Amino acid sequence: MKLLAKERLDYIAGTSLSIIQSEEVFSFSIDAVLLGRFISVPIQKGRILDLCGGNGIIGLVMSERSHAEIISVELQERLHDMAVRSIDYNGKQARIQPVLADINDLPGSLAAGSFDAVTCNPPYFATNPQSDQNKNQHFTIARHEVYCTLEDVIRTASTMVKQRGKVALVHRPERLTDMISLMRKYRIEPKRLQLIQPNDKKEANIVLLEGIKDGKPGLKCLPTLCVYDEQGTYTKSFREVYENK
Repeated sequence: MKLLAKERLDYIAGTSLSIIQSEEVFSFSIDAVLLGRFISVPIQKGRILDLCGGNGIIGLVMSERSHAEIISVELQERLHDMAVRSIDYNGKQARIQPVLADINDLPGSLAAGSFDAVTCNPPYFATNPQSDQNKNQHFTIARHEVYCTLEDVIRTASTMVKQRGKVALVHRPERLTDMISLMRKYRIEPKRLQLIQPNDKKEANIVLLEGIKDGKPGLKCLPTLCVYDEQGTYTKSFREVYENK
């Protein structure tokens, strides 16, 4: 496999896989890997849809947990191309299908209500015309709600997932109220929640939330994960999830 200028091949923690990344576009962080491990996936068969798939990180993580077909949708051509090559490099062509598309205008080949699970690591920041957004267009699109909002993500996820199917998102805790209210607006009942904090002295900065299409009320809050201990190394509980140990 040939890497383009300024590209590198990075190891995906807890797997035997590697992924193409570049300093010129948005690179994945721990939140993407955590989402790929958090979502309840069908093990032997089924279909999974990953929205805002980026360079394919979440699809690759899930492919180690499930034999289901995985569709990874990304809008940016550069990231889509990186996903295609990463999937090929890892020999996952038969399992993961990268699709270049806007989540608000998915191709007809992706039938509504045909997925057992839907994931998304959406842009975290609402677009503010008065703010100074990153001058790199790739970073701006990945971080800010330029082409899709949180409501777009949840509406699309609800449309695409089967009855009683799972929808899981990773976001910032300050958007948790929005996540819950929008899920319920689009008939996804929040069922599992987990907070991630940098260490036991700092507030949580990541939230994982999973819901069920037309599920019954009842939210289960999992133990909070601390990433680092007092020595600045990964905690045992975090390593068990992130490094799959």
